[in-house]
Amino acid sequence: MTDAAREKARNLACWQGPVDPVPLKGGITNVNFVVEDRRGKYVVRVGGDIPLHQVMRFNELSASRAAHAAGISPEVVHAEPGALVLRFIEGRTFAPEDVRRPENLDRVVELVRRVHRDLPRHLRGPSLVFWVFHVLRDYAASLREGNSRMVPELPRLMEIAESLEQEVGPVDLVYGHNDLLAANLIDDGNRLWLVDWDYGGFNSPLFDLANLASNNEFPPALEARMLQAYFGHPPDGGFRRRYAAMKCASLLRETMWSMISEIHSELDFDFVAYTRSNLARFERVYGEFLSL
Repeated sequence: MTDAAREKARNLACWQGPVDPVPLKGGITNVNFVVEDRRGKYVVRVGGDIPLHQVMRFNELSASRAAHAAGISPEVVHAEPGALVLRFIEGRTFAPEDVRRPENLDRVVELVRRVHRDLPRHLRGPSLVFWVFHVLRDYAASLREGNSRMVPELPRLMEIAESLEQEVGPVDLVYGHNDLLAANLIDDGNRLWLVDWDYGGFNSPLFDLANLASNNEFPPALEARMLQAYFGHPPDGGFRRRYAAMKCASLLRETMWSMISEIHSELDFDFVAYTRSNLARFERVYGEFLSL
């Protein structure tokens, strides 16, 4: 797959002169390359629609263009079926420990707020909704159809998911990134950039906040700081419970995403180990939720 993806990246119509795509490490949904031509340096994301994960490239493209217009993401230079070319950002990709630094967290929260507030003003055309509980139900059906090794676990997990959806209750609607891994944040020395809009879509702000905290393993004090920074006031007990339910759902979604990838992904990645790690984290956080 990587060789075919590299040839696709090499032969895109946008290049000025011959190019030599260099694999970019880190992605576990797409195959990514860095490419330089006579005009500059770019990132090429190669991959088609992934209906199993509800990844649709028309949606990624429109979100990427809107995010650039809002000053959040790099410019889209070229797009064609199966490939997206973005201007390369010279900077340092964050690790979870970078996100956990209080001085960086305040910057990240402000960037997330801009996604929620500013990006929809620039969005054009059809757009998806990312509702984590729908995703979980769809994953469960696909796992059964694919005879996953995890099928015996699904009744309990889906019962938990249903209870979490009831706990979250009614939500406000914003535009979410919905995949706030540290590796999707780049610091160029002056500002932060947010990249990779595979899962962009309208959602509750609680999901991005819970996803940010769970993906980067925030301790309780840092979670409190994040919520205070985003909402401008300390959350009350009822709100904290709704947020905690969404954090459980975020971890369950990452776990079931990996279960699906175990049986369908062609990428060279140990998804079984990734499932095991995320399931353990989900069980721990869900246990903490039950004790609230």
